[in-house]
Amino acid sequence: MTAAADSATSLVQSVDWLAIAPPTITAAVGLLVLVADLFVSERRRWLLGAMAVTGLAAAILSLAPLRAGDRETFCLTAAADACSYTADHFALAIQFLVLGGALLTALLSLHETRDRLPAGEFWFLLLSSAAGAALLPASRDLATLVVALEVASLPAFALVGLKRGDRLSSESALKFFLSSVTATAVTLLGVSFVYAATGSLHLTQIAVELDDVPGQLGTLAKAGIALTLVGFAFKTAAVPFHFWVPDTYVGAPLPVAAYLSVVGKAVGFSGLILVTVIAFPAYADVWGPAMAVLAALTMTAGNVAALRQRADRSFSAVRLLAWSSVGQAGYLLVPIAAAAYTSDVQIGATVAYALMYAVVNLGAFAVAALVARTHPLNRISDYRGLYAARPLTALAMGFFLLCLAGLPPGIIGLFAKVTVFSSAVDAGLGWLAVVMGVNVVIALYYYLQWTAVLFRGAEEPEAAGGAEAEAAGAEAGGAAVEAAAVPAPLTVALALTAAGGVILSGYPQLVLRFAADTLF
Repeated sequence: MTAAADSATSLVQSVDWLAIAPPTITAAVGLLVLVADLFVSERRRWLLGAMAVTGLAAAILSLAPLRAGDRETFCLTAAADACSYTADHFALAIQFLVLGGALLTALLSLHETRDRLPAGEFWFLLLSSAAGAALLPASRDLATLVVALEVASLPAFALVGLKRGDRLSSESALKFFLSSVTATAVTLLGVSFVYAATGSLHLTQIAVELDDVPGQLGTLAKAGIALTLVGFAFKTAAVPFHFWVPDTYVGAPLPVAAYLSVVGKAVGFSGLILVTVIAFPAYADVWGPAMAVLAALTMTAGNVAALRQRADRSFSAVRLLAWSSVGQAGYLLVPIAAAAYTSDVQIGATVAYALMYAVVNLGAFAVAALVARTHPLNRISDYRGLYAARPLTALAMGFFLLCLAGLPPGIIGLFAKVTVFSSAVDAGLGWLAVVMGVNVVIALYYYLQWTAVLFRGAEEPEAAGGAEAEAAGAEAGGAAVEAAAVPAPLTVALALTAAGGVILSGYPQLVLRFAADTLF
């Protein structure tokens, strides 16, 4: 009897190493890269990138044995249903997204780390951030959620400012850091309020306690819920927490901007979904309307700002992608708001849309990285004549933009938008569906305008004649796309994203099935 009692109260438990393999492998390889950087010579720094790519690929493969989505670990000994780590279908889908996004980012970065960025520091920071991003969707208590959020965020600040001697990069990193730290402080205050009102940090136990909060703690609980959502809303670049996005994307190395646009958003949306749907369902009347208003404001602000970008402005292509990502974040918020009025099945629409967005947005950044090799200012006008010089690249970029716009042949983009639109209608949020429809039309204009630039001929200079005019014209309009050797990893990243977009458009059920399944 004593042995049985000791066993029941023991704090020692077995760890399911297979369940925690994805973030663990990523973190372990990051530490290995950091140590290896001390001993690898300058000529062999490419080995660090190879180690990072191999580690991320191994972390993705480790998801395969978990596909049943029924593993839990780090559970309370007194309450087996309260666990800190759960590898369910939602966690696996988001882990696949963030690790796949990190892998594509690594491919985009292989050449950058040879020429412009310090290799050892870059790969360690990227893998550390990816490990935190992979941990977050499986976290099931507020403490682990906040730790995972910060592990994903802190290395990202350094990645943004990693271009040494670049004032713009340093300024962007500082702005990103200060705004994020403020949001984190507010979130921690909210977590403390929730803990004071419920006496627990585990999401499932919080949900039970919030069903019957004493009257005198009701206001404290509502304040805690609102403040907790702030940090995750910041990561999603939801209005009014979006102001850091355009400057940060412009100042960061392009692969890092691509990483933030996809993996950074996945982190924020994962946190929002977990705290709202699992921990705070009793207060859906508080966060539901707030998410709906945030969705409407975010998609409108992002699309209107993207519409105002001038083609000849420095970094206008990156700025347009940045504001476009804000607009897309608004669409991703719609199913979360709808879940407050119906059920958590609506969350599948956000996951499906996020998977589509990740593939095509990373592809668009891959093309931007290619064009930036000859035109560092990366203006939209620099893409003029791309089809004449690089037909396949221009077709891929056009396809990515049409997917983001939701137009054929980007079928996956169209279906994903219809799925999100349907979630709003099913939840009775007709006004939000109308706002989304208006914003889709606004976005069509700037996406199609950029697509048209790809297929236009090179501009003719005004003051030149004869053979001299032809030479000047080629330099003015075609310099952005002049033939140059493209690094093999960049070509692979571009090919993978293009192939992924085509496969998803041909067989959209690969991701849209998430919209019909219960992920938790």
